[in-house]
Amino acid sequence: MASLTHPNLVILSGAGLSAESGVATFRGTDGLWEGHRIEDVATPEAFVRTPELVQHFYNLRRVALKTVEPNAAHHALVRLENAWPGGFLHVTQNVDDLNERVGAKRLLHMHGQLKKVRCVWCRTVLDWESPVTVDTPCPECGRTGKLRPDIVWFGEMPYYIDEIMRALETVDIFLCIGTSGVVYPAAGFVRLAAEHGCQRLIEVNLKPTGITSHFTEERHGPASIEVPRLVDELLAESMRI
Repeated sequence: MASLTHPNLVILSGAGLSAESGVATFRGTDGLWEGHRIEDVATPEAFVRTPELVQHFYNLRRVALKTVEPNAAHHALVRLENAWPGGFLHVTQNVDDLNERVGAKRLLHMHGQLKKVRCVWCRTVLDWESPVTVDTPCPECGRTGKLRPDIVWFGEMPYYIDEIMRALETVDIFLCIGTSGVVYPAAGFVRLAAEHGCQRLIEVNLKPTGITSHFTEERHGPASIEVPRLVDELLAESMRI
């Protein structure tokens, strides 16, 4: 049963949240990710086939992450997190750390994090910012060639699915920001929220997506403008409850 006095809020964010900060979106209009086929840099098979290319690709992404800063949308969401009176959960498909830089706490990275690596041998997950090569040993088990980006690749199960599904069972307001609407299971969250009785389903995006019809409200425009505006509205409404 959804809360009647203090609404439970679940946020799903995608590449559109960080695009204005200069973070490259996952897939370009040509189907490539910064010049590479997805199959060459974002699958377990690619890591087995050409680990040098995969490591180099993610090493460059870590370096690029140091050149970008959070935008107004990131700041607004943390303001919402800190002031929201009901349940709050932010689920992001993004692998950057821009939300954390402005103080996000109740945040789940369902597709992993760029600044982490994990050992496929001993399963240790480590914070990591320096380059990784095929000769880099795992600090835990000492084996080389076993560290991989802690990124959920195509064909792998996203993180925290059970926790996300439980949150969608009691959500009152579902807010989707900057997602393409084509990557599952995240693209199906709005329908799951509706099936569990969520009456307010809000999409914020530059333009309509393939799942726009499932939302009850749409806000079209840059996240840096639309998200702060929406946060102001939600917090004002929460004060009247």
